[in-house]
Amino acid sequence: MSTKKGKATSINIGISDKDREKIAKGLSGLLADSYTLYLMTHNFHWNVTGPEFNSLHLMFMAQYTEQWNALDIIAERIRALGHPAPGTYREFVKLASIKEVEGVPRAMDMVRHLVAAQEATARTARNLFPLVDAANDQPTADVLTQRLDVHEKTAWMLRSLLED
Repeated sequence: MSTKKGKATSINIGISDKDREKIAKGLSGLLADSYTLYLMTHNFHWNVTGPEFNSLHLMFMAQYTEQWNALDIIAERIRALGHPAPGTYREFVKLASIKEVEGVPRAMDMVRHLVAAQEATARTARNLFPLVDAANDQPTADVLTQRLDVHEKTAWMLRSLLED
């Protein structure tokens, strides 16, 4: 519900209040995973060293830039469903399935962490589909499909770096 001059304005987009709340909660988890992944990738961009420095530094920059732009899309979908988007580190830590990485890992360990985080974010998005499909929520399904495509492709590209 939104308010204007003290009056509540109901949302009537063809999705029940209960379903909008459940979807917004699921998207909040996706936003938390996405933000955690963004921060991890940016951290690794800043701190990568070694013979692969230049290629990883540039790859991580492209990845965190894409991730940063996705945050708004996810948060704005939560808002369109009539709910506040989480926006604090405390909320993100509570909601995220991805755990922060301590210290500064070696370059290929960074890649391993990012593969795991990309795959975790993909799983979070994929787990929302049954609810979104049941609610006939195509805009959220579109967001999820786009995010899955990016996370699965990025995980594949990162995994390729780990092969002999």
